[in-house]
Amino acid sequence: MGDLPGARVNPSRPFSSVAVDYAGPFDIKDGKLRSRKIIKSYICLFVCQAVKAVHIEVVSDLTSDGFLSMLKRFVSRRGIPSNIYSDNATCFVGGKNELVKLQNLTKSNGFDHYLSDNQIKWHFMPARSPHFGGLHEAAVKSCKHHLKRVLNRGLLHYEGFYTLTSQIEAILNSRPLVSIFSDPNDSEVLTPAHFLMGQELTAIPEVRHETDSKVNFTSRYRYLQLIGQQLWSRWRKEYLNTLQQRTKWQFAVDPKMCVGRLVLMKEDNVSTLHWPMARIIEVHPGRDNIVRVVTVQTNEGAFKREITKLCLIPMEGD
Repeated sequence: MGDLPGARVNPSRPFSSVAVDYAGPFDIKDGKLRSRKIIKSYICLFVCQAVKAVHIEVVSDLTSDGFLSMLKRFVSRRGIPSNIYSDNATCFVGGKNELVKLQNLTKSNGFDHYLSDNQIKWHFMPARSPHFGGLHEAAVKSCKHHLKRVLNRGLLHYEGFYTLTSQIEAILNSRPLVSIFSDPNDSEVLTPAHFLMGQELTAIPEVRHETDSKVNFTSRYRYLQLIGQQLWSRWRKEYLNTLQQRTKWQFAVDPKMCVGRLVLMKEDNVSTLHWPMARIIEVHPGRDNIVRVVTVQTNEGAFKREITKLCLIPMEGD
C-alpha cells in the first residue's frame, strides 16, 4: 500500500485541503405560501482531508456564478483552501457528467481568476478511479442516500432545508474518530468538531417523535424534527456497521477486544449527536475460549454486553 497524500498526514489547519462532493437535486418549496412553486436545489459537501470535518453549502443551481458564490461563502467561514479535489461521479440529474460541468466551470474567466488570485489549485481525480476519492467515505455517501429517503415524505421550504443540512453537518462532525487518552477512566473521543470548536458538539433537546406516528405536518418545526431524527437514526446505524470489523474468528481471544479498550455502544433510541461510550473492564471467554461477552464501564455503571453490540474505537497503533 502506498503512502497517504501529504495533505492527509501533514499538520495543517482544517479545510486547508478539501475534497468536494455533491448531492441532488432536491425539490424544495419557494416560500411558505400556498401558491408557492417547487424549485430544485443541491448540496455541496466540503470534506477536510486532514481531520475529516465536513462543511455543507446549499446551491440553488449548477451555474458558475452560483458555484462561485457558494465557494466564497465557504471561504468566508472556513478560510481559503490551498487545494480542492473532486471526483468524476455522475451525480447530477438526467445523467449529466459532473466532470464536464466542473471543467467548464473552472475554465470560465471569473472562476479561473478567483482561483488564481487566491492561489487555489483544483485537482480532478482520474476517470473510473473511485478509490482515489477514498476520503469521500461511506459515512458521507450514506448520509446523502438517507437524506433523499427521508425527504420523500414531503417537501421543505428553503429555510427548513437549510436547517436540515446544518443538522447533517453537525451529525457528520460529531462522529467519533479515535480515542484521545489511554486512561481507562477517560472515555472522551476525538471528533472533527474538536478541530473546529475545541470541544464536542451538542444538540438542542427536542421531543422525540416515533417514525411511525402521525405527525401534524402543518407544524413545520415538528416535521423538521421528525425527519432530522429519522436521518440521525438511519445514518448512525449504518455508520456503526462501518466501524465493526467483519472478520472471521481467527483467534481464541480477539487481541483488540481487551481490557482497557474504548468502545462505542450500539444502543436504541439515542438522542441526536450523542455517542454512548464505555471502557472494557473484563472479558468473558466461553467454553471454546472465544470472547462473545464483555463487561463495560459507563457513566451509569458496569454492564455486560455482547461484542456484537460494541464498536471498537481506533487508537494509536491499530
